[in-house]
Amino acid sequence: MSAAGAKVEDPHLLVVDDDERLRELLQRYLSSNGFRVSAAADAAGARALMKSVAFDLFILDVMMPGESGLDLTRSIRTKLPTPILMLTARGDTEDRIAGLEQGADDYLPKPFEPRELLLRVGALLRRAAPPAKTAHAEVKLGQCVFDPKRAQLKRAGRPVKLTSSEAQLLQLFAANAGRAFSRADLCARLGVALERSIDVQVTRLRRKIEEDPKLPLYLQTVRGIGYVLVPDTVA
Repeated sequence: MSAAGAKVEDPHLLVVDDDERLRELLQRYLSSNGFRVSAAADAAGARALMKSVAFDLFILDVMMPGESGLDLTRSIRTKLPTPILMLTARGDTEDRIAGLEQGADDYLPKPFEPRELLLRVGALLRRAAPPAKTAHAEVKLGQCVFDPKRAQLKRAGRPVKLTSSEAQLLQLFAANAGRAFSRADLCARLGVALERSIDVQVTRLRRKIEEDPKLPLYLQTVRGIGYVLVPDTVA
């Protein structure tokens, strides 16, 4: 069900949660704050909606009957770069990291303040927006070429899918090739709350651009500081 009164150009969110009361509350709250909102009780319902609607952001509960939010996140990531915010009742950091490793862009533990949800949704949508015009040139990384203008990565001439978070991180590195960034600095620039999530994003990027992710040549660790991108060339 989509929000009545929302404009077609407003971002369209999909909320997936088996808790009917929370699902309806989220739908009403987000709708009242300028979003079009559709909702589903489970992964099957979400998939049915995704066949006919191109959503701008997903809000997924981790614990759902049948296919979990983690499973749905992993499946979405094989097809779409759309931002994913996970809702979890679990307090352990490693459980939240599991969501990031499956491709989620952010998480919010339950219970949460509605205002914080709104801020995180806004931040994710801004990060996923097409980048402003830039003079950044293509960056060559061995068999890979990254085009910062289009946020596109190719390996041996073939497109490589990037999540919105991975694309933004790689754009930042490409625009500052040779400059080392601390995890805290990266968190601040990308609007990420947990420094460990930066490590997860870097690990995923290395799998896509490095010949041997365990011995990275391009996205290097700078001991005591953080990370730096060292490309072959900047075209």
